Amino acid sequence: MTVHQIHQHRELRSPLSWTAHAACQDADPGLFFPITWDARPSLPTDQARRICQACPVRPACLDWALSTGEPDGMWGGTTPEERRRLRARQRRATA
Repeated sequence: MTVHQIHQHRELRSPLSWTAHAACQDADPGLFFPITWDARPSLPTDQARRICQACPVRPACLDWALSTGEPDGMWGGTTPEERRRLRARQRRATA
């Protein structure tokens, strides 16, 4: 294996290699990381969800957020509370 092939292999295996293809790259971070989820109107959340719905890496994004326990932001089209419920369901299913 050449050095170039090793480098490419590492990039593919990187846990965040999917971020280069995320639809949210050029979006306002405030849509995905509001100051609080309760105090903001639903408009930013709706806008973020629309971006996530069209994202080619949404499943990888959600999987990453669930597996790392990401507590903040919109990831894979889910809010922190939605991810807490998904993780709880996952724990019950494996128990």
